[in-house]
Amino acid sequence: MATRLYVGNLSFDTTEGDLRRLFEAHGTVTSCNLITDKFTGKSRGFAFVEMAAPAEADQAISELNGKSYDGRPLTVNEARPREERPAGGRRGGGRRDRF
Repeated sequence: MATRLYVGNLSFDTTEGDLRRLFEAHGTVTSCNLITDKFTGKSRGFAFVEMAAPAEADQAISELNGKSYDGRPLTVNEARPREERPAGGRRGGGRRDRF
């Protein structure tokens, strides 16, 4: 079963390819997802990397957490499940004329 890792404090110049190469030194990477801003397309400074085996994920955490990469100390830990958010919708905002 694959283990999903959170990777934080990334340089804004880091690419998905860079991350994949960094983590492949510790095992099989099944996916790599660098989070980007939806308007600018620039990196938001964190990513999710999925490792094929839990032992490989544990090794990557112990080897890379706190390690300097592109001049920044990485934060690497097991990703928490995504929290449920309330459904979107209009909340009655908008402009009202007040006379």
